Amino acid sequence: MESAPQPAPRGARVPVAEPDPPTALALLRSSSLASAAQQEIERAILRGELAPGAKLNEAALAERLGVSRGPVREAFRMLEQAGLLRQEKNRGAFVRHIDIGEAMEIYELRAMMDEAIGRKLAREITPEQLKAARSIVTAMERAVKAGDTDAYHLLNLEFHDTLVAFTANRKLTAMYRLLINQLWLFRRLNLADARVLPVSASEHIGIVKAIESGDPERAARAMREHVEQSRERTLHNHPSTAIAADATPRKLNHA
Repeated sequence: MESAPQPAPRGARVPVAEPDPPTALALLRSSSLASAAQQEIERAILRGELAPGAKLNEAALAERLGVSRGPVREAFRMLEQAGLLRQEKNRGAFVRHIDIGEAMEIYELRAMMDEAIGRKLAREITPEQLKAARSIVTAMERAVKAGDTDAYHLLNLEFHDTLVAFTANRKLTAMYRLLINQLWLFRRLNLADARVLPVSASEHIGIVKAIESGDPERAARAMREHVEQSRERTLHNHPSTAIAADATPRKLNHA
């Protein structure tokens, strides 16, 4: 007959079983959930469902997305790194507000990047890629006719994201997306006027034709001029008339 275990001497440390380390599958699942939450929250921001300055409710988002609060918290961290959120101690997470000065800096950098994208695609774009770009522009024209500004702006995002993806340059694509998403926080407030949509659509048609021509400089010029026109429209529509009046229209310096 086995003897009963003896109690530990008084004052002796009783060993405590260490918790099992998270398995690779658990870590992958947690990472995947955070990534999925990040993508859904980002889409809501870009669609305008979460406006600049809006406070994000961690518990409500977790319930809406069907996940625990941990992945949502991690998604907030990723979105803060991407420049879309700001987190304040004891206050929570908020959709960032981009001011006019930061927006102009982004436009200047974007113009240089778009020039490079235009040159590269004029030399390397495939017929299938051109067809895809034309398809988006056609959808943009339909949105203009319908007066659907929300659909148009999302297609606008898709068009430029598609072009940079066609470069097959992962570093350029990641940096470009980061800037475009930050700029979008600003532009959602300033480009709601449906009257500018036909002009914008015409510029996108011109971009596709310039790339199709195979002339790198023509494509670079079309891309850059579109950014410059977009910048001027943004300045014109910005409510801060004092800043708009002081900002005399000028061409952005070439890199």
